[in-house]
Amino acid sequence: MLRPVLAIESSCDETATAVLAADGRILAEAVLSQREHMAFGGVVPEIAARAHLEHLPGMVARTLETAGVSPRDLGAVAASTGPGLIGGLIVGSGFAKGMAIATGVPFVAINHLEAHALTPRLPGLVEGGAPFPYLLLLVSGGHCQCVEVSGVGQYRRLGGTIDDAAGEAFDKVAKLLGLGWPGGPAVERLAREGDARRYAFPRPLLGRKGCDFSFSGLKTAVVHAVATLPAGALPRQVVADLCASFQAAVADTLADRVGHALAMMPQAKLLVVSGGVAANQALRAVLEQVAAKAGVRFAAPPLRLCGDNAVMVAWAALERLRLGYASPLDAAPKPRWPLDAEDMVIRP
Repeated sequence: MLRPVLAIESSCDETATAVLAADGRILAEAVLSQREHMAFGGVVPEIAARAHLEHLPGMVARTLETAGVSPRDLGAVAASTGPGLIGGLIVGSGFAKGMAIATGVPFVAINHLEAHALTPRLPGLVEGGAPFPYLLLLVSGGHCQCVEVSGVGQYRRLGGTIDDAAGEAFDKVAKLLGLGWPGGPAVERLAREGDARRYAFPRPLLGRKGCDFSFSGLKTAVVHAVATLPAGALPRQVVADLCASFQAAVADTLADRVGHALAMMPQAKLLVVSGGVAANQALRAVLEQVAAKAGVRFAAPPLRLCGDNAVMVAWAALERLRLGYASPLDAAPKPRWPLDAEDMVIRP
């Protein structure tokens, strides 16, 4: 019988910890969003790694205390081991390995993308559950891809971004408009006040075969639109219209590409959207319509589990542990780690 799992997430600028019971119940969770990067308008890798190193010991201790679990009660320790910023991955995985050695339990190296992919399988999260196979739209600041999810460790990439990810485009547009960082939530808030028909932004790759994405040209179109406006601070309504028009273009693009992906995976009965951008309510609504039109169910994690978190890491570890998988202690952090990599497959 599995015992509770402690998990650590440190792949970018969130320091997160969680403890899950063997049945998937969340016993405790914590996320610290590093504010040290705000002055720079983006994540500074070295600052992120130092912040993880500073905050992680105390967060682990507090999370275990909240869960009512002592280190000797653990059944395993897991950590995001890629993809991500190498400094943060080294800090998080190194801490997890140390705890695994000290407590004599297995260490589980988790692919951060797999953690997002398996989140909807958390007990009680999706009505009717999330049995395999399903189509995943993973959409975040660094990733935008459609993936056929056939099982734990069994992934087939159907298409992905050929340039910027959707979340990256949101952040860059927010920075252009002076909305601060992180930009996605700011763009979404202002878009509610705007006219999405004010600016005719392009819908990249619309109608093209396959389900690849491209957002660089859309971002450039926003830059050109702003360049035609009078110099100086833009009126709030103008900024709101820009945000609404940009967001609508992203939504139409995602809807078209996901529609193509569903056609490529006729066996899918469920469309899952996961990742930080999945928290955008307007995008969720459009994708839910795509799923309904295709006759499949739609699922998205609760908002707190869309961004980087350790609950998803712990759950992915439990899924792997149930299949008899644990990682060697020399498992190296990887800044790049595709879901369909050979070492993702669980061998008998």
